[in-house]
Amino acid sequence: MLPRSHRPLPIALACCFFSTLASAQVAAPSVAEQPDKYVWLEDVNGAKSMDWVKAENERTAKILEADPRFAPFSADAVKVLESPERLAYPDFHEGVVYNMWQDAEHVHGILRRTSLTDYLKPQPQWQTVLDYDALSKADNEKWVARGMNCIYPGDNLCMAGLSAGGEDADTQREFDLRTGKFVEGGFVLPKAKQRIAWVDKDTLLIAREWGPGTLTQSGYAFVVKRWKRGQPLDQAREIYRGAASDGGYGVTPLALEDAQGHKAVLIQRPLTTFEFELSLVTPKGVKLLGLPKKSSPVGLLDGQLIVTLDEDWKPAGAAIGFAQGTVVAFDLAATLKDPQHLKPQPVFTPTAEEFVQQVDVTRNHLLLTTLEHVQGRAYEYTYTKAGWMRRKLPVPDNQTVGIVSTNTSDDKFFLSLTGFLTPSSLELGDAASGDLQVVKTLPAQFDASKDVVEQLEATSKDGTKVPYFIVRPKDMKYDGANPTILNAYGGFQVSSTPGYNAVRGKLWLEHGGVYVLANIRGGGEFGPAWHEAGLKTHRQRIYDDFAAVGQDLVTRKITSPRHLGIVGGSNGGLLMGVEMTQHPEMWNAIAIQVPLLDMLGFEHIAAGASWVGEYGSASVPEEHQFLASISPYNQLKPDVHYPEPLIFTTTKDDRVGPVHARKFAARMEEFHEPFLYDEIVEGGHGAGANLKEQGRTFAELYLYFTRKLVD
Repeated sequence: MLPRSHRPLPIALACCFFSTLASAQVAAPSVAEQPDKYVWLEDVNGAKSMDWVKAENERTAKILEADPRFAPFSADAVKVLESPERLAYPDFHEGVVYNMWQDAEHVHGILRRTSLTDYLKPQPQWQTVLDYDALSKADNEKWVARGMNCIYPGDNLCMAGLSAGGEDADTQREFDLRTGKFVEGGFVLPKAKQRIAWVDKDTLLIAREWGPGTLTQSGYAFVVKRWKRGQPLDQAREIYRGAASDGGYGVTPLALEDAQGHKAVLIQRPLTTFEFELSLVTPKGVKLLGLPKKSSPVGLLDGQLIVTLDEDWKPAGAAIGFAQGTVVAFDLAATLKDPQHLKPQPVFTPTAEEFVQQVDVTRNHLLLTTLEHVQGRAYEYTYTKAGWMRRKLPVPDNQTVGIVSTNTSDDKFFLSLTGFLTPSSLELGDAASGDLQVVKTLPAQFDASKDVVEQLEATSKDGTKVPYFIVRPKDMKYDGANPTILNAYGGFQVSSTPGYNAVRGKLWLEHGGVYVLANIRGGGEFGPAWHEAGLKTHRQRIYDDFAAVGQDLVTRKITSPRHLGIVGGSNGGLLMGVEMTQHPEMWNAIAIQVPLLDMLGFEHIAAGASWVGEYGSASVPEEHQFLASISPYNQLKPDVHYPEPLIFTTTKDDRVGPVHARKFAARMEEFHEPFLYDEIVEGGHGAGANLKEQGRTFAELYLYFTRKLVD
């Protein structure tokens, strides 16, 4: 909620997934090249489009709400989501603990704070800092919180992000954490997709639309300007310019500052989806750093700039190189003097099984989490004249370990631990002493006593071993009759790991269902190479991995096609569409959420052009051929019987957009194939803008699977 301005923004998750064709290219069928008769549904808010959406929503709601289980499912989901028995995840800022909280009373949420001492008590006494419901009422707008970008250190000024209905585009207003009020006459930025960094309390670096010709093809900014307090926005001075052809999510200004007073102001320019130029802003102008294009800054500590490498790299003049997945550090003073000739020191070096996931800093130490064969690990590093010294932190297996927040006023930090059946917990650590203790644990929100977690492996088409987690009843019979949901993501180097999902537990596991999470290629579970194996025309490997896990579940007699359902969202929604069109006989239920599905047209839909580095481009003949061969929208055929899918999207999704889901459903309708469709107006690229909407979405999902796989 309170990202300090010295923390770089992570590369936003695109939305899409896909895999390469490992074998011979498949010729695109003629249907892929036919004129698109559903272009009219691309008019997102047009009257004709919305009439179609309303009709489909009403049809689906009538079917699901008529089921007597819908009301109790929805009530159970909302009860879990609104329960006060939830972890209040802490966010340090200047030694104070902040938390963003939503419940039945605070639909849009409140930002609140307390002291660390009070936070550790069973019932902290919170002080409300910003009430988003009251603000929404005052502004006559349904504001969704988009975080606080705060100056660090020594001040409590922030830019508060406010999104109308959950869009990625937001309005930014200067806010004072101490007073709990917006700064009168302070910085205000009108609605846009924008990135901001604090240079000092009176200066911002801003990447946003500055007028015609300042956005990339995917709708993101490529111009950075310096805006001084009291200056009209249209007089902000340009300091950096990329190009309209840039890929990814646009340029990002970053301001890194460590507790020792060192400061680095940077600009990260995406050349493609995964390749970047990183430059230093100096008194003599913006200077390009001599880093490989697949690298990202992750922190500043004791004058050392910390960078992760996603490609092999041998610096100019160096005797040795570094493998992809390595975390390195540079002396900032030396870097400022000679930004092209860098002298890195290794911090973390990957192995065949272990790869970095998160990096963050405290006052004097570096924290790092990894996955070792998809098992969470955590380490603390200290910089010395002899190099970086490492200490392993004690965390259990079969749980995901995450860095929640660090405190640069001292060496305190919070880690999260979560597993499929283990209620999430928070551990307070002290990097100075190495102490780590559980301080908060979520009460059990479903009965997990009858279940067990295993890690198994399937063999993909090309022989690659693909691990997956299975959550099943301890006394499960291997008779092929167990209702099973298989989930994966498979893209953008995003790792899929265990997590405590109380709604899933209550609505699925408690009813005897089996849940499977597959670690297919395209993700980051085994480092950059695991991701790169499924880029562009190699994406079929990802789809083959998923199908192999599904087949393995059948071979082991855990389930059968009659009782096997699959679910995925965003890039995972594309995965669902591909599996539906490539293997309709393997599944009896398919939940397709906020998906990409028109892979011949994705580049002109919403932010699609920013994902060419992941999927390829229809303008390149070889890639066009491949995209046509796997594009779910184009691969639907009138003479094939498909499982009846549940297609979910949101009108306010300005990242992937609702267009893919609409056109796919319309083509199914044309072919007289059954489907369920739900498009909620708000929520952005997610499940809903508030907890009640999210509860309804989950109730629909698990009722759908129950009807298809259990009944």
